[in-house]
Amino acid sequence: MKIKVLAFGIARDIMNATIVEAMIDGEATVAALKKQLETTYPKLHDLSSYMVAVNNEYALPDVVLQPGDEVAIIPPVSGG
Repeated sequence: MKIKVLAFGIARDIMNATIVEAMIDGEATVAALKKQLETTYPKLHDLSSYMVAVNNEYALPDVVLQPGDEVAIIPPVSGG
């Protein structure tokens, strides 16, 4: 399944785009998406942590993605 992914902050810099497409074979879970993205963009793995949001809600690794889902990569945020 082809997944359209929105990237923000440092994730956008790593991916060199605001929107990328990822192809996932087999069950399309958040964990599978993260693995695919980290294979394509190895520096993404170097982030201390990042979250995936599906349809405007943070998603756990076992969430199954559906065609048309809005998926976003949310980089770590620090505050002061």
